[in-house]
Amino acid sequence: MPDRQLALYRSPSAAMGGLSVTGVGRHRVEQAIVGRRLPDFAVVLVEQGKGWLETGAAGKQAIAAPSLFWLFPGKAHSYGPDESGWTERWALFEGALTRDFTRMRLIVEQAPVVRLSDLGDMQRLFDRLYAELSLDTALSQAEAAATVHRLVVRAARQAIGWGNSESRPDFQRAVEDLRNRAVEPLDLKAFAAKFEMSPATLRRKFALHTGLSPKAFQLRIRLDLAKQLLVTTDSPVEAVAMAVGIHDAFYFSRLFRDRETCSPSEFRHRHTRK
Repeated sequence: MPDRQLALYRSPSAAMGGLSVTGVGRHRVEQAIVGRRLPDFAVVLVEQGKGWLETGAAGKQAIAAPSLFWLFPGKAHSYGPDESGWTERWALFEGALTRDFTRMRLIVEQAPVVRLSDLGDMQRLFDRLYAELSLDTALSQAEAAATVHRLVVRAARQAIGWGNSESRPDFQRAVEDLRNRAVEPLDLKAFAAKFEMSPATLRRKFALHTGLSPKAFQLRIRLDLAKQLLVTTDSPVEAVAMAVGIHDAFYFSRLFRDRETCSPSEFRHRHTRK
């Protein structure tokens, strides 16, 4: 993307309901934006300079390049550089897929600022996004949506990988430990103590790393294993439930239907290869 200021906007296509990119640009910013509300989600990449961001959910936070921050539709926000100004890139996006971004905590309203360890990776994604949106074809709009999805995921990875004690990658040991023992009863207090933290800290870190609470993560692993057993074995549903640590077959079937919109028997019928 050239160094001069750029702004490119696109109306969302009705066919792109899952995720649509509605704007992208780059600016040299000298003045603050105060009390603004956007109709879409926005991501702002601060390439050079420092300043601040203030939102209702997160309060006022300092920002120093390289960083990015998320803005939420309909929510008032203010931000701006210090007296030296800053260089920013930005993108606007909307669609049903944004609910997954927030539900999985890839984008967190209470923690909108992401300090970046790899600015170049983000700059390349913004370059790609601008090129795709410039073409203005159905295919290029789909490609732009995929690039925004990639940008969200990579930003989340950088947020987790930043070297502070709250989000160090070595917490992955706890995630894998629970994955490996998911069929066993979970004593949250004892499990947290094993990794020298409180249950509240464990829940917070699990949400940061997986988008789920420990118990919700455990249940997902159990149901994924149940699906595998339903398809690859002839075991009765009651035996499958027991194998994944759920001793009430009726409760297991109800959980399964709630999450898969079909019964365990129906799932087996649909997916078993004859």
